[in-house]
Amino acid sequence: MIKTITIAMTGASGAPYTLRLLEQLILAGCHVQFICSQPGQIVMSMETSLKLPSSPQQMQQKLQQHFNCSAEQLTVYGLNQWTAPVASGSSVSDAMVVCPCSMGSLASIAHGISNNLIHRAADVMMKERKKLIIVPRETPFSSLHLENMLKLSNQGVVIMPPNPAFYQGVESIQDLVDFVVSRILDQLNIENELSPRWGQNK
Repeated sequence: MIKTITIAMTGASGAPYTLRLLEQLILAGCHVQFICSQPGQIVMSMETSLKLPSSPQQMQQKLQQHFNCSAEQLTVYGLNQWTAPVASGSSVSDAMVVCPCSMGSLASIAHGISNNLIHRAADVMMKERKKLIIVPRETPFSSLHLENMLKLSNQGVVIMPPNPAFYQGVESIQDLVDFVVSRILDQLNIENELSPRWGQNK
């Protein structure tokens, strides 16, 4: 059975994580539903060579070209596209990852403020008791940030700050990105060999 995974990108640093995660999910045969905020588009253009158009349709075409995939593999929804399947529990995806997640988005999700499709999709995942993974990108964390993360953790949300390890033998930035993405894929029960496991030789 094909897994449907929702990936949301907000306006925090970490675009390489997003792109690598999208790539690996598509290669794994998942159907990916992608939502990107306007600040997320800005971060993508700052941190990668990929410039995402504002239109969801054009963004979908751009990403399909980038990953050489079809609409059956990757669908893009607009931030205010309230008719999107992810907005309703009647067509909930198998899991959702907000990667990276800004502190503003974290706060909105933690307090159930569904003022855009990313927040609403996350709210749907929680109410349907589906897996929601938050990849918060900020440092240092304030007490308010930590309180919001604890609130979400108490609701069963997985909090995964992108903290790469070095024991696997790091030779490039890609190695650091792959470690984080590998751990996210583990949480999604997607087999991968992106990064050596503890006790394995590289």
